[in-house]
Amino acid sequence: MKKTNEERQLTKAKMEIMSTLWDNCAEGKAGMTTHEIIERYPEPKPAYSTIATFLKILTNKGFIASCKQEGGGKTFVFMPLVSREEYTHRVMKEVKTTFFAGSLKSMLSFFAKQEDVSKEDLEEIWALIENHHS
Repeated sequence: MKKTNEERQLTKAKMEIMSTLWDNCAEGKAGMTTHEIIERYPEPKPAYSTIATFLKILTNKGFIASCKQEGGGKTFVFMPLVSREEYTHRVMKEVKTTFFAGSLKSMLSFFAKQEDVSKEDLEEIWALIENHHS
């Protein structure tokens, strides 16, 4: 089955939910309820129904899973199925293919020219490349 663009790249709103879930996992916590996700949002907080809709979409697309909270009646807990690293890799690979004809050299050259990269950052990047190839 061929994936659509929305399955590969998340909208800003859905990305906000995924970031919240990823951060929660990084803190060593298992999952989050819809209310807990909303609590993490800055003001103005989105409506419960809006977040619930996005959670349903993310579940249907395989980004997250849910299970009923123990002793919580109808309350569901949501957890990511796709890691931040896996998603970032997927998106960057698509950017490389779409905008740079699959060339990592072209992509890195673009960012080196467009961003204000310090000498220290370049040295650190070079050290990462050298360590990767040793």
